Amino acid sequence: MKVRFQFFVIFLCIFVLGCSRVSKSSGSGHSNQEEPGQGILNPSAPFEKVFIIVFENTDAAKALKQPYFKYLASKGAYLNKFYAVTHPSQGNYVALTAGNLHGVSGDGDYDLDVTSIADLLEENGMTWKSYAEDYPGDCFNGTKSGKYYRKHNPFISYLNIQQNPLRCSNIVSSDQLWEDIRNNELPTYSFYVPDIDNDGHDTGVAFADKWLKENFSDLIEDEDFMKDMLFVVTFDESTFFGGNKIYTALLGSGVIPNKKSEVRYDLYSLLRTIEDGLGIGTLNQKDETAVPIDDVWL
Repeated sequence: MKVRFQFFVIFLCIFVLGCSRVSKSSGSGHSNQEEPGQGILNPSAPFEKVFIIVFENTDAAKALKQPYFKYLASKGAYLNKFYAVTHPSQGNYVALTAGNLHGVSGDGDYDLDVTSIADLLEENGMTWKSYAEDYPGDCFNGTKSGKYYRKHNPFISYLNIQQNPLRCSNIVSSDQLWEDIRNNELPTYSFYVPDIDNDGHDTGVAFADKWLKENFSDLIEDEDFMKDMLFVVTFDESTFFGGNKIYTALLGSGVIPNKKSEVRYDLYSLLRTIEDGLGIGTLNQKDETAVPIDDVWL
């Protein structure tokens, strides 16, 4: 009888614990906020901040022939089998920040009633900004202004940002970046949008390579700035005949230097890696099933 009672107590404890775990994980909301250590494929958190620069329309092999892009690929980790997910450009920006194409099939203006990584960051008490060159400010949602193009700035297409002046104020001119760095006010997540010349779209990858070195090499070599940083240099897409394989280099204090990954990844993988590293859950889109980048960390 005593043995039976002991078995009953053990069974009851297991049942109660199981119910407790289910109740914790069954809350409402769009994000998949995971408990520590559960389903996080990259739990080591090798970074605390993220900085992304996206360039334009270049095959990976061609980018690697440029001197500064080549240097960065060896300074940090180079993802040798990294792919964009669509053509033309805009859908890739949306995929990287909102986890799916969400019906974006061209480069026209789309107003998207979706959630994005900005929502996950804010829900977890973290900050974000989109730094856009030649951006006129004031929640401008026109197609272009000067050398600024909306199609390369995904956050302005998300209605819950576009129609909310407070959230929209996180989309700023690129000049604000240097002030934020000087004041030690860089957000958790920074998305940098070069203008139509500096991203190589209208000028070519050699121009973009030179621009990147002239404007960001000091930051990339600054150990204090790069400490606990994931600095991402990538492209939106290849040429239409390039198989959509794109150059992507990861840099930062937690990245293995001179590492070449031969694992196939894509833009959803990069989004998932950022979500996992920051511990903010997922958007329950294609990021949910994406393979996170887990072979480049110290």
